[in-house]
Amino acid sequence: MTDQHQARTVEARFQIIDFTETVYDQPDVGPKLTRVQIRKSYSGVIEGSGVVEVLTAQGDSGAGFVASERVEGILDGRRGSFVIQHGGVMQGDTQSTYGTIVPGSGTGELVEISGQATEAQQEVLTLTYTL
Repeated sequence: MTDQHQARTVEARFQIIDFTETVYDQPDVGPKLTRVQIRKSYSGVIEGSGVVEVLTAQGDSGAGFVASERVEGILDGRRGSFVIQHGGVMQGDTQSTYGTIVPGSGTGELVEISGQATEAQQEVLTLTYTL
């Protein structure tokens, strides 16, 4: 376990177990809007699962998303859960993502967790957190 007040950065690997996309608005011109439900399995530094609800805007030259993800399992030897608020935009091969652990969302032994999260690589969550 880490010092409770020292920030730690880890790369958590995951696999997508389920990906269900529903288009809820597809105009003749402009980006389509979708809702995506994702289930993840984490292994390594996080042993557990994630459930994600995503809203996207997908156009010909760019896309954007916002998402809420609950991560449940064991992180740094501590069992509990927390919620990450994600978002990002993509244009061509360039993407910019952000994520923040929602204040007060931690449960169990992760009740005091706070920090940032990004998904700059496919199926890798980079998490900087304090407990």
